[in-house]
Amino acid sequence: MIDLRHLKTLAALKKTGSLVEAAECVHLTQSALSHQIKDLEERIGCSLFVRKTKPLRFTMAGERIVKLAETVLPLIHSTERELAKLTHGEAGRLYISVECHSCFDWLMPTLNKFRDNWPEVELDLMSGFNFAPIPALARGDIDLVITSDPEPVSGISFTPLFQYESLLAMSKHHPLTQKEFITPEDLQSETLITYPVDTDRLDVFQHFLDPADIEPQHIRTAELTVMMIQLIASGRGVGALPIWALSEYVRQDYITTRPLGANGVWATLYAATRTEQLEYPYFTDFLQCAKRSCFTHLDGIEPTANHKDETNLEPEIIGN
Repeated sequence: MIDLRHLKTLAALKKTGSLVEAAECVHLTQSALSHQIKDLEERIGCSLFVRKTKPLRFTMAGERIVKLAETVLPLIHSTERELAKLTHGEAGRLYISVECHSCFDWLMPTLNKFRDNWPEVELDLMSGFNFAPIPALARGDIDLVITSDPEPVSGISFTPLFQYESLLAMSKHHPLTQKEFITPEDLQSETLITYPVDTDRLDVFQHFLDPADIEPQHIRTAELTVMMIQLIASGRGVGALPIWALSEYVRQDYITTRPLGANGVWATLYAATRTEQLEYPYFTDFLQCAKRSCFTHLDGIEPTANHKDETNLEPEIIGN
């Protein structure tokens, strides 16, 4: 009578207190979530929460199912991990390379949970800023790459994690704050502050400036996001960064942001692995933890178009 999807929905409602936020949490439309709740109410013959109350208030039946969800869902996740360990063993290696400078904050909770789940798996983390990580992945030097630049390499699979928007960050007094969105021509007279990587690996160049054959007046680099924000806030230049890397600084009123172009600049972040590695249970467990961690810790990200369910790990195999 009660399905697992119902438990996930009720747990999300309890966590968020809002139909809108709960729908986002389980990656459904609000209409689909409402239909799912109505379906469950028809199955059990009573209402789950009191309509038009803020914050959302559960009925006794709703509270009972929420308690069931809080008991069952952790047990299911735990049992799935234990079964994988019993079936395939616990030993292995996971060497991770990260091409995204601003990914470390959400990756750290994933790594901590992964160590608890798979204590016998050898784990290492390195940046992919100073070498080509995808060829290293294909050679077997590393095992997983967090990247926004999938390449057609034979035997490499790219599992989409989420979509994100890059925004232009500027000081609160910058003239461009008067604009609704930024055009490539707006940056011709600007100092663009970037991470110290090749410009063809930066979204602002790859998806915004290069197609318009535009270059900024100057480029200045900074190793750390916080260094970039300090330079931007003090009027030393502007910078294009993922929305999650900027949201906290916007909330603290340090900087202002605007979209790049009328439709924004969007990209997808992937976890790249050798295709055969997806058969290893600790790999799939890591990817599931990573997707949950992304949507827990990052502001403004979206599920990829064909992967609305955060537990869906179907890869895109690029290459033969």
